[in-house]
Amino acid sequence: MSGFLTTHVLDTARGCPAEGLRIELFRLDGEMREKLTEKVTNSDGRTDGPILPLEEFGVGTYELLFHAGDYLRHSGQAGSSPLFLDQVPIRFGISEGDAHYHVPLLISPFSYSTYRGS
Repeated sequence: MSGFLTTHVLDTARGCPAEGLRIELFRLDGEMREKLTEKVTNSDGRTDGPILPLEEFGVGTYELLFHAGDYLRHSGQAGSSPLFLDQVPIRFGISEGDAHYHVPLLISPFSYSTYRGS
């Protein structure tokens, strides 16, 4: 297998990368949820390396859990409690074991979107 997983988080309300946003990655198997890693975005809104490197990459179902609420609080955008968006889970499948999967997140205090990037 030669694939790998990356992400990029952009703050669409402020028009900049989301620096300091914590991300957890889980592998899902039925009701089982195994935490594989945890990363924090850098000044470009990316992790310093792949979230799931080549040697751990595999076909299956995964979840990226973006801790958006912590980021929004830190950046002064949180507003009233409870937050509209706090933790943003994105579940996705990897069906090609030799492909690059890029799962970006665009966030603001009241919305988010994602897609399979390149």
